Amino acid sequence: MATHKTSGGNAAFKNYNNQFAHVSDPNERRRLALAEIDKAPFGWYHVRVVVVAGIGFFTDAYDLFAINLVTSMLGLVFWQTGLIPEHSDTAIKVSTSGGTVIGQLVFGWLADIVGRKKMYGLELMIIIVATVAQALTSESPSTHIVGLLIFWRVIMGIGIGGDYPLSSIITSEFATTKWRGAMMGAVFAMQGIGQFAAAIVALIVAVAFKKHTQGKAIDHCDLACKAAVDRMWRIIIGFGAIPACVALYYRLTIPETPRYTFDVQRDVEKAAADAEQFTSGARGNANVDEIARITAQAQAQEELVIPKASWANFIAHYSQWRYGKILLGTAGSWFLLDVAFYGLGLNNTVILSAIGYSSKKDVYEMLYNNAVGNLILVCAGAIPGYWFTVFTVDTVGRKPIQLMGFSFLTILFLAIGFGFHKLTSHQLLGLYVLCQFFFNFGPNATTFIVPGECFPTRYRSTSHGISAASGKVGAIVAQVLIGPLRTRGKTKTNPSPWLNHVMQIFAVFMFAGIFTSLLIPETKRKTLEELCGELYGEGIANEERAVAAATTSPPAEVPTDEK
Repeated sequence: MATHKTSGGNAAFKNYNNQFAHVSDPNERRRLALAEIDKAPFGWYHVRVVVVAGIGFFTDAYDLFAINLVTSMLGLVFWQTGLIPEHSDTAIKVSTSGGTVIGQLVFGWLADIVGRKKMYGLELMIIIVATVAQALTSESPSTHIVGLLIFWRVIMGIGIGGDYPLSSIITSEFATTKWRGAMMGAVFAMQGIGQFAAAIVALIVAVAFKKHTQGKAIDHCDLACKAAVDRMWRIIIGFGAIPACVALYYRLTIPETPRYTFDVQRDVEKAAADAEQFTSGARGNANVDEIARITAQAQAQEELVIPKASWANFIAHYSQWRYGKILLGTAGSWFLLDVAFYGLGLNNTVILSAIGYSSKKDVYEMLYNNAVGNLILVCAGAIPGYWFTVFTVDTVGRKPIQLMGFSFLTILFLAIGFGFHKLTSHQLLGLYVLCQFFFNFGPNATTFIVPGECFPTRYRSTSHGISAASGKVGAIVAQVLIGPLRTRGKTKTNPSPWLNHVMQIFAVFMFAGIFTSLLIPETKRKTLEELCGELYGEGIANEERAVAAATTSPPAEVPTDEK
């Protein structure tokens, strides 16, 4: 089949479409075009992908963790005692996780059905609308503020959930093989920057409204104090929409990933042109000749060896243990991790008390110390952990980092749990910071990275969504079931008598994570096609077997004409 050539290309930016225009076999053309993406030197177009995906993750983390700083402000504004009831606090926080589970599953599935490009940006629109709605919402005689916030945080959670599989797989499918782990890790590391930004904004507004809150008792916040705090929490929540608006344009204009165009849409012409467009540093979608595109697509439907996606194929695929165990490993590891990761986050107040940032002499001191204390915790453990992963994940490997993280976390939680009443406040703080470090230089980062690499293109987004949703189910378990155990048998002098036992329970979950981590493959420095070939016997692996079979079979006799 003659292949249409396109114009453009130079010494710096090769025209991969023309370069492989002479190749008529769509499987070989796919392999050659994707190899150019895999071998491309790290450039500004890779930075652009990381920044566009990372800003979204910054927004996700900001919105998820800002609520921990906001709920104490809600108590001051809407409750006479100045304190939000525990069940209301839990309901507001859990609602986001519930929405996130829905978003991860639905957006993950849709990105495999209609494409990454068509879904990317939609999740940010949902986040922007829900964030602005929260900042502007107010209760009425018939509707309580808690119900309104729960509604909008479920909607926001759906958008946040959609960002998990989309940002991971888009970064993965555009990344160069050598630095794919670092690129995906850098996207996820924006979660730490988002937490930092939430605490910074809370600190700024606390200082800005100091004259209205200083000297006001928590249970006697007057009208001026309530008005100031009411403005504060709305500013903190509303600020989360700003980075989302910045990233929206770039997400809407990102091209479809060539791997999806090749393997799911089976559009060889468009995929090759998009590969050239991306590696040249240009933005948007490439233009192709429609006649040549239709002709090539018809040929590819028959000749591409990549299996087609369907529910029957999905069930049959993962029903086989050798494939199902990988999904079990990624989903199980994420579930076990998030039980402890979010469960520990519920007990920040205990740690803040240990470092002297829990005093509540007046409203200002409470809000100021809450913001500064969270800044210290994030900077001391979380952010360094994220970036240690970024700098080592492509040399050490994903699986060793995950196994190391779960192992150290098991030891640390056992130390906290069994030594809780013997530890000094400084020792408790040190162990907490180490937990945060090994969460992020460990399974919190790798559970995001590996599902974006180890599944076939046609099910990559769905499988990542299932894995991520399992994690958020773990977060809900921590918040709803394990979290309340902390206060079992509480007294006025001891509000958390079971906290040490909760830490011991977390140690059991971390120990179980070691075994689920053994089910995942090592993906370091392997192309996505190599992984599909090794793990699932697809694509180039099928081609190589066919070539090997052809070369080992006896040659057919060539008939000769008798004279």
